[in-house]
Amino acid sequence: MYFSALIDIMNRISLFLILLTLTSCGYFNVKKTTPEAILEEELKTFSWNEVDVYPTFSSCDSTLIEAEKKVCFESTLSNYILESLQKERIVVTQDVKDTIVIAFKISEEGILNITDIKVSELTKIEIPEITTKISESLEHLPKIFPAIKRGQQVKTAYKLPLEILVN
Repeated sequence: MYFSALIDIMNRISLFLILLTLTSCGYFNVKKTTPEAILEEELKTFSWNEVDVYPTFSSCDSTLIEAEKKVCFESTLSNYILESLQKERIVVTQDVKDTIVIAFKISEEGILNITDIKVSELTKIEIPEITTKISESLEHLPKIFPAIKRGQQVKTAYKLPLEILVN
């Protein structure tokens, strides 16, 4: 009786081991893949709308936190445009208070190109050359270091609101 119980337990263990071996063989199957498939899978996993490092000027490099670098870049760009416009003699017949939105792209090489400038009708009437003046102010920007995504320089698109107040 003792031997029959022992044989029964051993049969159950053997059956369990055989089933375990048969079902676990699938874990050792190796899937062949190509570098292109791996790249395609990688590209699906990260957001193209976010960058690891924002574009920057050399004056913003000392800032450690990435969010502060973005603010520094935007404020440096805004200040550069506003200082250039303040040097101009602009005469208006009525007060102008407007928020101009400048859309631009920065290439992988750090070249800034304006894609659109949204200006209110009143500002266009009072300062017809405003878009030209803004474009000219950006011609002499300091060197821009492009955005970086996963160690690669990438192009980025931005919209910069710029508040104009002329009395």
